[in-house]
Amino acid sequence: MTFHPSSYEFTPSGGPVPIRASTVLPARRENVELQTDDGHTLVGELALPESGPVHATLITLHPLPTHGGFMDSHVYRKASYRLPALAGVAVLRFNTRGTASPRGTSTGAFEEGIGERYDVEAAVRFAVERGLPNRWLVGWSFGTELALMYGAVEPVASQVEGAVLLSPPLHRATDKHLQQWAESGKPLTVLVPEHDDFLQPAAAAARFSLVPQARVVGVDGAKHLWVGEKYAARVLNEIVDDVTGAGSGPAGLPTEWDGPSATAPA
Repeated sequence: MTFHPSSYEFTPSGGPVPIRASTVLPARRENVELQTDDGHTLVGELALPESGPVHATLITLHPLPTHGGFMDSHVYRKASYRLPALAGVAVLRFNTRGTASPRGTSTGAFEEGIGERYDVEAAVRFAVERGLPNRWLVGWSFGTELALMYGAVEPVASQVEGAVLLSPPLHRATDKHLQQWAESGKPLTVLVPEHDDFLQPAAAAARFSLVPQARVVGVDGAKHLWVGEKYAARVLNEIVDDVTGAGSGPAGLPTEWDGPSATAPA
């Protein structure tokens, strides 16, 4: 059965309560489908602020689907649960071709980042057609490869403001792609875990030196998958700081919520 966000049951909090991993804050959520130029249908979800303006739009690109990555990978799930309410940020999540999640399965099969170019283009086109403003690519692991390979060339480059990368392995993305980002002049933030399995902060700083505008941030104690609320919260704060004018605030995004909330299914 396909999960539908209307199944969340929101109840009053009765006062400030901690925001936990499974806490879902109010938003306008809808299941969406993206159509690629090579004929595939990608399933996803769009979460919008319940009221007020959209300050920024995140187009999320998930980790490697052959190793468990999908639109519900935990940092992106928490972004969709929290950021519409806490920061006025819209979050578009979707499964790349051949990837399955409780939302459903996108058609096609994994294509090693080559055919996925059409997936990136379809997601950006969807955001443009929906009139979603201030669009940013957010890639995680394999998703950073897609952002680097396709985010600084047309038709995507002119439709996004920049990108935030989480745990880039730089396996598929090459110096050529870094040079394209350098030439684009678009902002690029690179969050690198201290204990990453593939590329650690010092090596990342050297590789991304090809992109003068890149901001490489080493995160002490973190690992490739950003496990733990401390690290997930750090990622969300960094993203909001980059993509919105107001940022996450001196103390970061709120860690408590006073209002209706729901609990996501395990």
